[in-house]
Amino acid sequence: MQIQNRRLALKKLAASALSLGALEAVAAPANADTKLKGNIKHSVSRWCYGSIPLEELCQICKDLGIKSIELVGPEEWPTLNKYGLTSAMGWGNWPKGTGLENFLNKTENHDALVAFYTELIPQAASMGINNLICFSGNRRGLSDYQGLLNCQKGLKRIMPIAEKNNVTITMELLSSRDSHPDYQCDNVEWGAVLCEMVGSERFKLLYDIFHMQSMHGDHIRNIRRYGKYISHYHTGGMPGRREIDDTQEIYYPAIMKALVDSGYKGYVGQEFTPTPKDRAGIVDSLRKAILICDV
Repeated sequence: MQIQNRRLALKKLAASALSLGALEAVAAPANADTKLKGNIKHSVSRWCYGSIPLEELCQICKDLGIKSIELVGPEEWPTLNKYGLTSAMGWGNWPKGTGLENFLNKTENHDALVAFYTELIPQAASMGINNLICFSGNRRGLSDYQGLLNCQKGLKRIMPIAEKNNVTITMELLSSRDSHPDYQCDNVEWGAVLCEMVGSERFKLLYDIFHMQSMHGDHIRNIRRYGKYISHYHTGGMPGRREIDDTQEIYYPAIMKALVDSGYKGYVGQEFTPTPKDRAGIVDSLRKAILICDV
């Protein structure tokens, strides 16, 4: 999932429509107390901070008011629990031969994936993990209609155990125009149709704003139209999946406000690759992103 400008952004932020309070917070030192409003539940993707040991990242998150580190598996969940954190989006070690490009839209993968989730779902539930990620897989000549049917068939087998354990299986929306060529679940309409076909509150979508900016944009309207099908959101600056400040084309405060107004109660996961390479710069970059989204 890894895909790959910045002091001037602080000055430019003053020209944006952020509130004065938020501007003052963004300009504050990285080690200043982070005062969050509580309207957004904040999370961060582990893979973006691979240079920082997990326990150190856990402490950083606690200091910043971040409640979750996501895209980690069962072997890391106890460490999160030790620091009072959760994983807003869990995953595991996929069965051999499967992965993002080869997943639920291929019926030959279903037996292995059903067995995988049958084991992983109760583990997640026991640790308070409420969302587990899944993927459509690449088309590889498969029509969108047949892809829907195939994904539905596999998910229908997984839903009983997901429903029993109150764990949501969440399919990520990814860009087939740029980062993940040929990926099938590449637009929110296709994903919403699949949700209707599966017909369970325990199957939903991960709306990655960075990826959907590449495909179709229109995020605020999509939140209003399709929010009931979405259990999680990811951020990322476009282009380049860098910081979500005013060096890029997505205006995150308005999107976050639309989320709050919609009644969304889930997490927002920061999933951008920090420009700084030193620890202090990385932490400062993450803190600013949290404050930009803290509407």
